[in-house]
Amino acid sequence: MPPSAVSASRHVPLRARRALLALAVGAAPVAAQPVRKDAPALRLPKLFTDGMVVQRGVPIRVWGWAAPNAPVAVTFRGTTGRATADARGAWAVQLPPAAAGGPYAITVAAARDTLRVRDVLVGDVWVASGQSNMEWPVSAVTDAPAVIAAAHDSALRQFKVPISWAERPEDDLAGGSWAPADPAHVGAFSGVAYFFAKELREHERVPIGIVNTTWGGSAIETWLSADVQGLAPDAPAKTLAAERARLEKLRDSIQARIGVVPERDPGLVGGKAVWADPALDDASWSTIAVPGYWEGQGFASVDGVAWYRTTFTLSADEARAPVRLLLGAIDDDDVTWVNGVEVGRTAGYNVPRTYTVPTSALHAGANSLVVRVSDYSGGGGIAGGDSPRLEIGGASRSLAGQWKFKVAELAVRMDAQRTNKVAAITYDKMVHPLLPFPIKGVIWYQGESNANDDAQARAYRGQFASLITSWRKAWQGSAPTFPFLWVQLPNYTAPDSVPSASGGGWALQRESMEAALALPNTGRAVIIDVGGANLLHPTNKQDPGHRLALVARRVAYHENVLASGPTYRSHEVRGDSVIVTFDHVGGGLTSKAPDASVGAFALAGADHRWAWANARIEGNRVVVWSDRVHRPVAVRYAWANNPVDANLYNRDGLPAAPFRTDDW
Repeated sequence: MPPSAVSASRHVPLRARRALLALAVGAAPVAAQPVRKDAPALRLPKLFTDGMVVQRGVPIRVWGWAAPNAPVAVTFRGTTGRATADARGAWAVQLPPAAAGGPYAITVAAARDTLRVRDVLVGDVWVASGQSNMEWPVSAVTDAPAVIAAAHDSALRQFKVPISWAERPEDDLAGGSWAPADPAHVGAFSGVAYFFAKELREHERVPIGIVNTTWGGSAIETWLSADVQGLAPDAPAKTLAAERARLEKLRDSIQARIGVVPERDPGLVGGKAVWADPALDDASWSTIAVPGYWEGQGFASVDGVAWYRTTFTLSADEARAPVRLLLGAIDDDDVTWVNGVEVGRTAGYNVPRTYTVPTSALHAGANSLVVRVSDYSGGGGIAGGDSPRLEIGGASRSLAGQWKFKVAELAVRMDAQRTNKVAAITYDKMVHPLLPFPIKGVIWYQGESNANDDAQARAYRGQFASLITSWRKAWQGSAPTFPFLWVQLPNYTAPDSVPSASGGGWALQRESMEAALALPNTGRAVIIDVGGANLLHPTNKQDPGHRLALVARRVAYHENVLASGPTYRSHEVRGDSVIVTFDHVGGGLTSKAPDASVGAFALAGADHRWAWANARIEGNRVVVWSDRVHRPVAVRYAWANNPVDANLYNRDGLPAAPFRTDDW
């Protein structure tokens, strides 16, 4: 059962999902942990590791912890700064600004303790934040093998902030380290941030550091501090306590229905799949219809791990023939065995399973088939629309019917995709510890989790503006209006056959983000041409990164470059047509349609009823008309969740930004 579009652990291709899980600290968020009593007296923030990049042109801040009242000396590039730890042991030193360069070392000494951070570069530090499309790793982008093989830039580096949360603002991260953009490390970089930084490296010729603080599926509320949202300091803790109580109640109710389930899967012992043994006695197991979700068969609200077992019979000739096992789609992940031999495993709820069974695993007579299914949200089970079957030579044999079934593990725990919607807790652990670290600016790609309906998308306008202004106010040692750039949401979901009144949550969410352009030193990259109806996570991260880099070159580096596609300037109604004039046309307007027609325009009259319209380019203007609207009063372009034929560009290759002239 597919969940909503905002669940980052779903709708993700296998390669990308494995990469994202590998980045996510054991695939689970990390709750805040207390500092160990036996921790060294002198320590630096997790951000200060070998290979770090510090911001050029501003005072360099070094901070950390030592014994209370201890004197601390910090040396960098031949200059030493001194401080005394306060009663809690906290200290901070500010050193003179430095020009781009390196590598250098930072040496910190207190009493008999000395710490040294090596291979430090001075350049520009960009924070990359948001949800899964910013988190999406280079290893899963279009042409990933070639991109990874070509990465050889030791002056482009990333620090990956571990996915984590805290109930109150914390002073340090859960972990992390800096890594260079080389074939051994770049696969774990944010794809958008990598292509963005790579282009800046080519044009600015200074080291670039990316601080990647992202969490797939996260809502904007979790990236805003509690005080900015008008919440009491203990509000996040109370929300999490209520969630824990709900989960305990849910666990009790499930186990009252299906019996006690162990904390951990007993089918795996020491890494061995003991429940895949053909000789296992499964007489006490339940039975379940396959295909079908287990929720509708007596196991409602169950998330976790379950095992399926059945048998099939082969003749001696069939056991020697080529055999393929087709199980259809399994929700979410599976590992499959035949006669105790693993024949395949797949991650992803919407991926049809097709496994070749080696003849060495088969024999005449009864053969055992076992499937271990993991599901952590929505429906679960062997539930694909196609009935599971065997293909033996050229023949097909159904495996549909009653299978043995047993729940092995309940995932009644803090769900990452609920946790990362809780107000402030991601800010408290993944942003707040970064605030003393001067930066050049922020790039942001988030909003899918806040575009589920019109009201949520409209609320984003104030939330996004608050996030920008509050981050700028809280970030220490950086420009008070440092550049804040973002990626506009792409086209997504099924196209509308007729224009909707509001345009939909994604259209309104783009408008809410667009309003933030009124703030100084902001900019956005339009990617209305990168998505697709079923493409929540476009693998094309090259275009978003390139377009963000253009915006940065103009906003942050003050280059005279065209950084935007055509944007609405004005319109004029002439009879039954509307003539729209654009800014940022560059070398001129163009259409990507073979016949040069322009799509995705809509018109409405005084009755507020919208109709798709025809459009053609005339110089730097577009003439729009519709046989169904004889007296137009308003015009829209690409105003839908997934606008069809949004093909208006400037000749520099940048797409026109969606707009509307009404406020209905």
